[in-house]
Parts: sequence; C-alpha cells; structure tokens
Amino acid sequence: MHLLAEEASSGNPTINISIFIAFVAITMGVVIRANKKNASASEFFTAGGGFSGPQNGIAISGDYLSAASFLGIAGAVAVYGYDGFLYSIGFLVAWLVALLLVAELLRNTGRFTMADVLSFRLHERPVRMAAAISTLVVSLFYLLAQMAGAGGLVALLLDIHDRTGQSIVIAVVGVVMVAYVLIGGMKGTTWVQIIKAVLLIIGAAAMTFWVIAKFGFNISDILGGAQQAMHDSSTEAVQNRDVLAPGAQYGGSLTSQVNFISLGLALVLGTAGLPHVLMRFYTVPTAREARRSVVWAITLIGLFYLFTLILGYGAAALVGPDKILNAAGKENAAAPLLALELGGTVLFGVISAVAFATILAVVAGLAITASASFAHDIYASVIKRGEASEDDQVRVSRQCIVVLGVLSIILGILANGQNIAFLVALAFAVAASANLPTIVYSLYWKRFNTRGALWSMYGGLASCIILIIFSPAVSGGPKAMIPDASFDWFPLSNPGIVTIPLAFILGIIGTLTSPDRGDPGVNAEMEVRSLTGVGAEGATAH
Repeated sequence: MHLLAEEASSGNPTINISIFIAFVAITMGVVIRANKKNASASEFFTAGGGFSGPQNGIAISGDYLSAASFLGIAGAVAVYGYDGFLYSIGFLVAWLVALLLVAELLRNTGRFTMADVLSFRLHERPVRMAAAISTLVVSLFYLLAQMAGAGGLVALLLDIHDRTGQSIVIAVVGVVMVAYVLIGGMKGTTWVQIIKAVLLIIGAAAMTFWVIAKFGFNISDILGGAQQAMHDSSTEAVQNRDVLAPGAQYGGSLTSQVNFISLGLALVLGTAGLPHVLMRFYTVPTAREARRSVVWAITLIGLFYLFTLILGYGAAALVGPDKILNAAGKENAAAPLLALELGGTVLFGVISAVAFATILAVVAGLAITASASFAHDIYASVIKRGEASEDDQVRVSRQCIVVLGVLSIILGILANGQNIAFLVALAFAVAASANLPTIVYSLYWKRFNTRGALWSMYGGLASCIILIIFSPAVSGGPKAMIPDASFDWFPLSNPGIVTIPLAFILGIIGTLTSPDRGDPGVNAEMEVRSLTGVGAEGATAH
C-alpha cells in the first residue's frame, strides 16, 4: 500500500516545480509593480483604502480560503464524510456573523487595525497592547496551520517523504512569504490574494465538474462510491465507517460530541474576531464598499465550500482512503491526489501549485496584519506614545515581518503532518475567545470599560492557550503534535465551549466591578461614527 501511495503522490516533480516557479514569478512581478506606491503607512498597511467592494470581496475570499479550506476540508470529507463537511458549514456560517455584527461598524470606526476600534473610547495604551498581543498570537496559530500545509503539499509536489526535506520546504515558503510582504505591502498582498482566489475557485470548479461528469452527473453515485471505498479499504479504522451519516469523527462518546459543539462554536464565532480578516475592511474607501465586500466574499466562499463536498467524496471514491492516508501529507493530500487521478501529472501540478499559492497568499496576509498591529499599536502608540512617524511605523513593521517569518517556519515544522482544518479551528477558538467579546461589547455596550476589555482579552487568550496546550491536540495520542508525551488533562481538542463564554463573562465582571463609566461624549461619538461613518476618514483613537 505504501508503494501505491508513493506512485500516486509522485506525479512529475520537474513539471510540478516548473508550474510553481512560474506562478511565484508572475505574482512577484505583480508585487513589485504594487511597490511603487508604498511610501506612507496607509499605503503599506491598508493600500490607502483604494480597492473596490468586489475587488476586496475577491481578496477576502482569497484570504479566507486557506489551505484549511482546500486541502484540510477536502481531506476531512474524504476520510470522515459528513463530519468533515461540518467544517465547511461552520466556516461559511461564520461570515453571516461577521457581516451582521461587525463588518460595517468596524470600517466606520477604525483606521488600520482592530485596536483602533477597541481603544476608541477606552484607555488607549493598555487596550492597544492587549489587542496587539492577541493579534500576534492568533496570527501565529493561523500561520502554523498554513506552514504545516506547505510541508505536506510539497511532499507530494516534489515527492519528498522525509521530514527533513519537508522542513526545508517550509523554510522556503517562509522566505517567499516574507519577500511578498516586504516588497508589496498590503496592495501587493491583496493582488496576490485576488489572483489566487480566481485560480483556486476556477480550479476547484473544474475538478468538481470533472468528478460529477465521471459519475454520469449523478451525485448519489459519488456518495455511494465513497461509501463502497470505505468498505473495500484495507485500513481497519475506516472499514466500517459510515461517511454518509454523522458521527464518523465526532460521534460515539459524550466527550466527542461535546468536542464537536466546541468546534462549531469556534468556527461560527471565530471569523468575526480574526484580525487579518477584519483588517481587510480598511482597504475599501466607504462602509458601503465594506458591505459589498462581504456579500461578494460570502457568495464566492459559499460556492467554493459546495465544491469541497464533491471533491472530498470524489477523492474517497476515486482515490480511496488507503492511498490518501498512506500518502505524504495524509488527509491533506486528498485534493491533489484526486487531481492526479482525474487529469494526470499536468492537472496534479497545476492544482498543487494553486494550493501552494493559496498558502503563500494567506501567510502574506497574516504577516502584514500582525506586523501592522505591532508597529501601529505597540511601537507607535505604546512605546513611542504617538510620537512615531509613518516612516518609523513602516520600518518597524518590516522588521516584525522577518521575525514572524522565522517563528512561523519553526512552528510549521513542529505542526507538520496535522490536519490543517483542525489547526485553523484552533486559531478560530483563540480569535473568538480573545477578540470577539471585546469587539461586540465595544460596539454595542455603552457601559463597557477598560477593565472589562482587559479581563476579557487576556482572560480569553490565556485560558484558550492553556487549554490547547493541555489538550489531546498537543499530547497523548498518535495524532497529537507531541505524540510521545502525555499531559492532556483537558479532554477536548478544541476549547471554544469553555473559553468563549468565559471571555464574555469576564468582560461583564470586569466592567461592572470598575467605577469607570467612560466619557459620555466619546461614547456618543463612537456610536454615531460606527452607525453612519461620519468622521471615519483619518480616524484616530482617543
């Protein structure tokens, strides 16, 4: 079976790497062209608000449809069926929360980062520090997932099966990502995301049509073929798995079912707290364009997630669970292996290169968000107390990007081999715990104050990180990040069901135990600005 997996995963490394280099060369040309207008902090961090709603919506979908969406979810559907598709549903529904709760209000109130909104009517320095720390942690978790995906994908792309070779590849991805952001800033990164989104959606649509055509345009036959492939598998763990019914991954024990509810909470609430997604609302000139952005993003993302259902079940039926689980990259290899099965070496190379481009575009967006938060919120506002020039902010941001690149490479090597959709779900749990309660309270609760914000952010962040460290995701089993260790006293792989309500409660307790009631004038100004957009241009925090 390992021989079969190696045959299936090899393709033609020369063709694969040629396609990949061509994509990197083209997009790097776009990035260099975008570099001509990156003099100010506004241009570097938010592209000067110069993108239209549709352009930004496509870029948001490019930012959001990460390696987790294409590789992780397709793999989860191929191996677990119905339970794997629940990732798609969670990720999509999350956009409705973002649209209804935060998109327009954030655009009206902020300027560069999430902290602009949170510190508008609260004490600026402590709140900016907390928001920046949270942004950096969430970004690192998300980067970890993308880098892990890069290792598994290139193991297939170049037929590299040893961890040392995959680690070198992860390092190369980190270096290219740093180059994208240093040269192009937000404008270059946005154009890379637009190109990547178009290629990814076209590629997924073509593969979906191909799979349906292969089964005579009968989706029932695809589902039946996937179930039959499970029964025919020589892998004991999947032989009796019913991939058409719920429970293959999260059924059985009460702990498993609670873990699913926890995962669902993190997925649905996490998007509205993701800093790199929220920052995209500042790249459009008006609140109306921000709303259009989200509508475009929901449409494209929803369409893509429908494709993942066919791609996942198609991979199970045509490739088989044995080849998928024995290939380098395991579950994450399902979509590329399906491309090899459908169109041979060339389609395999194209789809793998598109998936690789997906990783590069997403990590570039994450890096610029995290570096902007550090430069704008910590360096300019906390360390320099508002005295830093725009040139200084851009310089510090560039230095931060290099540090982030090194950290993401190290973390990606550690997480190599994990299911990417699961790793991204951990980032969503951190975002929903540390950021969402404070954002919601800041926008909708006039009584909310600085102590409530700090307790909510630090409490949600610390509790989430601690529970993740002591969860089965990190130790205690063969699929854990540290499989040989065992300190998993917290039973759930995703802590969202505990940490998200805890963060909301801490925000309430912190607020009500503080005599600080804020400045009524500033509270009124924020309400007017968030609802109408009046005064949003050139907004600065109080």
